[in-house]
Amino acid sequence: MVPYRSVLRRIASPGPHAVSAVCVAICLLLTVAAVKAPWAQTPRTVIAAAGLVATVAVWFRDRWPIGVAALGAGAFALSGNPGPLLIGLFSGAGARPGRRFAALAVIGVAGFMAQQWLDGGGFGTDTLLSATAATGAVLVAGGYIAARRELNRSLRERAERAETEQRLRAEQAKAAERGRIAREMHDVLAHKVTLISLHAGGLEVNAGAEPARVEREAALIRLTAQEALEELRKIVGVLRAGHDDRFPDLRRLVESWAWAGNAVTLHGDIDTLPAVPARAAYRLVQEGLTNAYKHARGAPVTVSVAGSPQDGVTITVANGRSSRSGAHPSGAGAGLVGLAERFLLIGGTVRGAPDDAEGWCLEGRLPWDASAREAHDQDAAGG
Repeated sequence: MVPYRSVLRRIASPGPHAVSAVCVAICLLLTVAAVKAPWAQTPRTVIAAAGLVATVAVWFRDRWPIGVAALGAGAFALSGNPGPLLIGLFSGAGARPGRRFAALAVIGVAGFMAQQWLDGGGFGTDTLLSATAATGAVLVAGGYIAARRELNRSLRERAERAETEQRLRAEQAKAAERGRIAREMHDVLAHKVTLISLHAGGLEVNAGAEPARVEREAALIRLTAQEALEELRKIVGVLRAGHDDRFPDLRRLVESWAWAGNAVTLHGDIDTLPAVPARAAYRLVQEGLTNAYKHARGAPVTVSVAGSPQDGVTITVANGRSSRSGAHPSGAGAGLVGLAERFLLIGGTVRGAPDDAEGWCLEGRLPWDASAREAHDQDAAGG
């Protein structure tokens, strides 16, 4: 289905062939009117022939504007129909300045003066001034419209290119986040899997070993496998605040920002949350404080954490409007893209939007049982 904006754009911006068809129709009507009136002192057959030839030439106004203008000047002098001359001048005015523009100016002045000369039998200074003014007005109008059209086309291309680049950056951020997860999984699990393979190989080589040794090796394999699964659950959740596996300290994070001179207020804490939502909340607060410093430096920031098994976990980082100038320019948003990808993998959502106080609010929601959901997803993938 074609978006309605594209349909409206096509209607508002008809193609060159449609415009040429409209111009030909207008010139044809003017030719008919010039023959009936008549508009010139020449015979009606001359008026009709000159008007029809110039009208047909209007179709090629974009390809040969100088030729169309020259035929239009002749038709104007013989028939009194100004349509082809005006259209030729207007269409050619969008070309780059130089010989073409000068040629169009000469043709326009000559066409207007020739028509007045044939009707009046001569011309003077007033005729020259009026012909020059008319030609200049048409050329200026055509050049302005062409420049506007070129500017709009350039802006549209830049907007489409920026949208494409933004989408590519978002995809790159997601790919980079997944790549980091893959590297962490490899680094953490490689050692455990190697140990399991080593112990299993020892049992295979020493199939006739003593039962006590077999039992000991099997216990080591089981313990190593349990440790590997635990590490896998931590990594697949994508919820570690950095590379430190210790439980994150949100109050210490907020205090460090406050010590740096930022007005940060904390409501609630993550110490009562399960490990997986706690790490996710810590990561969101980190991102929210960083963005507040970059884009609203000096504005007060409020961090709120609330959660229960019934309602899930909600984390918000809201900053007011910056009272200082010189804030950092907006970035590509790769941090928010990666954060949203982290939350999505454990059934959560992240939303950033302006709030009622002309500031910004970053909000994340997570299920309370994110750890159980993590394990369920792993079991489903493994089954």
